Amino acid sequence: MKILIACEYSGAVRDAFRQRGHDAMSCDLLPTDATGPHHQGDVSDILNDGWDMLIGFPPCTHLAVSGARWFPEKRADGRQQAALDFVRLLMNAPIEKIAIENPVSVISSQIRKPDQTIQPWQFGHGETKRTCLWLKGLPKLTPTDIVDGREQRIWKMPPSPDRWKERSKTFTGIANAMADQWGKS
Repeated sequence: MKILIACEYSGAVRDAFRQRGHDAMSCDLLPTDATGPHHQGDVSDILNDGWDMLIGFPPCTHLAVSGARWFPEKRADGRQQAALDFVRLLMNAPIEKIAIENPVSVISSQIRKPDQTIQPWQFGHGETKRTCLWLKGLPKLTPTDIVDGREQRIWKMPPSPDRWKERSKTFTGIANAMADQWGKS
């Protein structure tokens, strides 16, 4: 399958699909952190390039309810609406199979409820980070390795210049589950 991983700089999901023989490419405004096929630029430039699947990780900065105290300002200046418009662009792409990933966010109230929520501890990581999935043409992910030791380590990271990048990376267990389960659909 020809798979576009939108808004991914880490290469984690792209590489999981490539390891299983798929033609996967990541796309982000940032350069990739891992060697592999990557389009650095606007995803809208390549959305119509004949993809079989799109997995999108739109930025949550203006959407996540964890930042609700800033919503009035973000609504007033248009940042939240622009972020929602970008999510709609991805959801409405001319691609048969689509998954959009985001934390608990206004996508649920402004566009539609997610089809599924997952946690890293369902896929081999002793971590809590409730993540929503909006699906089109894809099945819900089945947990692969439920583990104990559930902590919020990601949210307790001390401030640093790269904290946002570390918090946004996809856990390898989830990336592998996507590739194993959706790569066969």
